[in-house]
Amino acid sequence: MAAFSFPSLAFAQSNRPRITDIRVHRMKTLGDTGIMESAWAPGRPYMRRIGGGTVTEILTDQGISGIAPGMSPGGINRMKQLLVGQDPFDNESLGHQMRYTNGAATNWRDVGCIEIALWDIVGKVAGQPLYKLWGAAKERVPAYASMIQLSVPEERAEQAARLKEEGWQGMKIRLHHLEMKEDIRTIELVRDAVGDDFTIMTDANQAQSSGIWQPGVQWDFTRALDTARALKQMNVYWLEEPLRRYDFDGLAELNRLADIPLAGGENNQGVQEFVWMVEKGVYDILQPEILVTEGVQGLRAVAALGLAHHKLVVPHHGGGQLGTIAQLHMIGTWPHCPWVEIMHDPPISPYTNGFAIMEDPPMVDSDGFMAMPQEPGLGVRIDRDLVADV
Repeated sequence: MAAFSFPSLAFAQSNRPRITDIRVHRMKTLGDTGIMESAWAPGRPYMRRIGGGTVTEILTDQGISGIAPGMSPGGINRMKQLLVGQDPFDNESLGHQMRYTNGAATNWRDVGCIEIALWDIVGKVAGQPLYKLWGAAKERVPAYASMIQLSVPEERAEQAARLKEEGWQGMKIRLHHLEMKEDIRTIELVRDAVGDDFTIMTDANQAQSSGIWQPGVQWDFTRALDTARALKQMNVYWLEEPLRRYDFDGLAELNRLADIPLAGGENNQGVQEFVWMVEKGVYDILQPEILVTEGVQGLRAVAALGLAHHKLVVPHHGGGQLGTIAQLHMIGTWPHCPWVEIMHDPPISPYTNGFAIMEDPPMVDSDGFMAMPQEPGLGVRIDRDLVADV
């Protein structure tokens, strides 16, 4: 009997692209939408703009390139030394090499950016969107509007009613008033405005700092517990980061006493921290961030961890541009991820501000869903007319 041969496989392996260069592009802005202040950073106003930011691009010898959020310019030379001449399909082993610090601090954002761009190349070579390569579980996912500003209760209620009219199914509200009663009043008015068929998430942002100080109001255990119990009475979906980032014992005790699900993890670096949180019972809903938690490998590992321990995984927003798109593809593969977070606080900061650098971004439809991109790789292209350094 003649031996079987696989010439097509050999051809595919020998003709895969090789990395030739890594670039970071500065993107033009299309205008300003106004000055705002993030609830978690009071006293630090900044201008919101349409477009802008930076984009990482990895080029290959076959003319196929991959795009991702902008990595730090200072990290390009190290990444070039590691990646030029390599096969993008070897992204798993290359990722481990990127994570090896060799005596220097690893920039998790750079690792995440490079991994996204490598996977974009793989998807384009394979001719498939990433969520299909990773194992599709759904074709679209409901989006929740993640508020940025701290606002008076009446304004948040009006905003919630508008979002519901537009088709959004949920929103996240920042709990940063000096007095707890104003936080609770905000949620009361919002619930009255939208009824029971609209999902409300809340965020205390108490884990922004890795230490014991951060700007704005700081909660103690009593305020966190009293707030959690009050929110439960108003059918709030989750309370996010109600105590300091590494107060694992306090968070675990709060989770034991409170009936509302606790969510968090956007600022935690490394998969091991999520292992510790799961072991201690810190959060019910894990929220890794692709530009913080070890990139694509890290998020997929956290998702597997969550699935094994019967926890939901709802990633942090991913930066509002290409990182959000990468996470959307991953969410499309996870049966235990019911939402995608979209930073959306119009009129100053609609999500379309960040998506403006793309020619064909996915949009939230009239039913409140965001569909998986169908083109190969990330499934989106940057607007080359907005690249400022060409």
